[in-house]
Amino acid sequence: MSKLSLDRILQSQGFGTRKYCRSLIEDGEVAIGDEVIDNYRATFDTDGLEFTIFDETWRYREHVYIVLNKPANFECSRKPSHHPGVLTLLPEQFTWRDLQPVGRLDHDTTGMLLMSDDGPFIHAQTSPKRHIPKVYVAATHDPVTPELVAQLLGGVQLHDEPAPLAAQTCRMLAPHELEIVLEQGKYHQVKRMLAAAGNHCAALRRVAIGELTLESLGLEEGEWAYLEPEKLALLRPSSD
Repeated sequence: MSKLSLDRILQSQGFGTRKYCRSLIEDGEVAIGDEVIDNYRATFDTDGLEFTIFDETWRYREHVYIVLNKPANFECSRKPSHHPGVLTLLPEQFTWRDLQPVGRLDHDTTGMLLMSDDGPFIHAQTSPKRHIPKVYVAATHDPVTPELVAQLLGGVQLHDEPAPLAAQTCRMLAPHELEIVLEQGKYHQVKRMLAAAGNHCAALRRVAIGELTLESLGLEEGEWAYLEPEKLALLRPSSD
């Protein structure tokens, strides 16, 4: 638990510069409970603190952990080049908080994308040493065959990798659709593995990370949600 002045609280939550946050408070735009607070020097315990700005209520969060059901044609970059960035799908204060994608999905890949402003969390989630399984559903150009599944499970050689890469699990879902589980998180890995196995990825969606599934979150494409502790606990390595 910590006690901070109201302007520092708003700044830490991504509502703008210290000067702008002070002006919001002095203009009577900030309330705690039913009381409008117009003194930016007023201090409050941040633990469990809720405040209202422009009639919208927010809870103080030291760090934010977001899950987004990413649509196609959005880039996982704070400086996108050819398509809008995923941050445009979120409230503006997350940009001020320096929210970062946890890993990346290609612009045309959809599904579960984690985002956070917690550096150690981002590092832990992207570290190959943690072996966090990621589940993808791939639509294929050519039919899925037992031979294709066997190749992906046995390992395929990519031109810039020293050793073959293998799926943790792989199974056919439909004549042109398969589920593949990976731990490595290499660049364009699913697409490149399918190409190396003689097929082509027509569409790709990430449906789970660890034990957290997109289905359990109930998010439509473009929707997002905070990850509370019970959901964060599901983002675990396969060895846990």
